[in-house]
Amino acid sequence: MPYVYEKDGAAIYRQSFATIRAEAALGRFAADEEPVAVRMIHAAGMVELAEHIAFSPGFVGAARDALARGAPILCDARMVSEGITRTRLPAANPVICTLTDPAVPALAERLGTSRSAAALTLWRPLLAGAVVAIGNAPTALFHLLEMLEAPDCPRPAAIIGCPVGFVGAVESKAALWAARPAPCCVVHGRLGGSAITVAAINALASTKE
Repeated sequence: MPYVYEKDGAAIYRQSFATIRAEAALGRFAADEEPVAVRMIHAAGMVELAEHIAFSPGFVGAARDALARGAPILCDARMVSEGITRTRLPAANPVICTLTDPAVPALAERLGTSRSAAALTLWRPLLAGAVVAIGNAPTALFHLLEMLEAPDCPRPAAIIGCPVGFVGAVESKAALWAARPAPCCVVHGRLGGSAITVAAINALASTKE
């Protein structure tokens, strides 16, 4: 039997964002943060996510300025890199995930850590002024923070730290929020994930909803 449902993609987005704005507690976000939070909530499918999202001062401006300059987007997982909508990127920005680099398994063994963390070692030549998107592995976020403790380590322009899970996710995001080595966005607690991280990047890349 035929079902009655909305088939227009643009209308679905409009209705979804209107629902989020009607139901989510968005009042504490600055004007430039609100559209980013809305997209993150949309990706999660839960308005309660608003309570967990935090932006450090100047994060949105720093991330958008970096993207406009053509900064690379460094991703911890293929699920993040593949989800970024290339047509939204303002300067054909390189989207880079080093997790599948052939050097990573040996690096992980030598460093005694996960492949997700070891892969970040290959970011160092690209890190200056980059936009970092970590949406999967807490070990990657911890390793990034360890790297950035070195005075000679290049600094990214902005960090999205939204790893998900039950082991290390809460702690790694709390550590990022405490250290703030660059302007950052986090989803506090166990929530997070690739889809939410991708949504943040896509919102930062273009103001078009």
